[in-house]
Amino acid sequence: MASQPIYQFYAELCDYKPKMWRRFQVANNITMAKLGYILMTIFEMKASHLFCFDVPFEENFKKEMTKKFSEKDLIRALEGTSYLSPINNNWHIEILTEESYEYRDNENEKLMDAVETTVKNVLNYPDDYMTFRYDYGDNWQVTVVLDKIIVDKKLPGKELPRVLEGEGFGIIEDCGGTSGLEDIAKTFKKKKGKQYEEYCDWLGCVDLDLLEFDIDDMNFRLKKIPRIFADAYELGLEPTKRSLDLLERKYRRTTEQI
Repeated sequence: MASQPIYQFYAELCDYKPKMWRRFQVANNITMAKLGYILMTIFEMKASHLFCFDVPFEENFKKEMTKKFSEKDLIRALEGTSYLSPINNNWHIEILTEESYEYRDNENEKLMDAVETTVKNVLNYPDDYMTFRYDYGDNWQVTVVLDKIIVDKKLPGKELPRVLEGEGFGIIEDCGGTSGLEDIAKTFKKKKGKQYEEYCDWLGCVDLDLLEFDIDDMNFRLKKIPRIFADAYELGLEPTKRSLDLLERKYRRTTEQI
């Protein structure tokens, strides 16, 4: 049974139309690193770049507290506490290395280790939100909102994580961000021209529907892919042949050939 409260999230790829989104559930005691691996899996990221979370802690906290107190009463109650200190304005969460401290952009933000920090210690109330960033060159950003907190002792823990619904295929790695993804979508819709041939050669396919979303396949992958990503990011391990076959969906090709 699921002994931990379940966090239900809504996640949407920023700056892309038509909307590409997922609604999914996780146990609230998983690490932020694992949540990152889950997001990478459900948005077709290949774990070949750095990632982080930016959490507007003060904004989330004040938004929830002002449901119960006036802003004036809230400021008075929190005067002298650390809640509204500059360092709590934004929490930056990543897998920490020596370079994390050496190349910090903002000394006033709170720097946290994604491997040591659990989701329940970052988001506490429905409507709390954060931004997941992946590949700082292409600058993929996903807005992640806590939909609801569920206590369901009947749900087996092995069912989590799971996707409930969504739209859109996901990203294409190293394509130049959302503008590149839009260009790929338009080109495959036309299915002709030099650029189409170049994309076919690069991606190894002649058909690509970025509106497609296979929820059954996604839930199958969610039980396997995050573990492969954890080995890569946290242990520095290269994926095995079996892992590569999973990442490349070799299982699907085998099924289609039967």
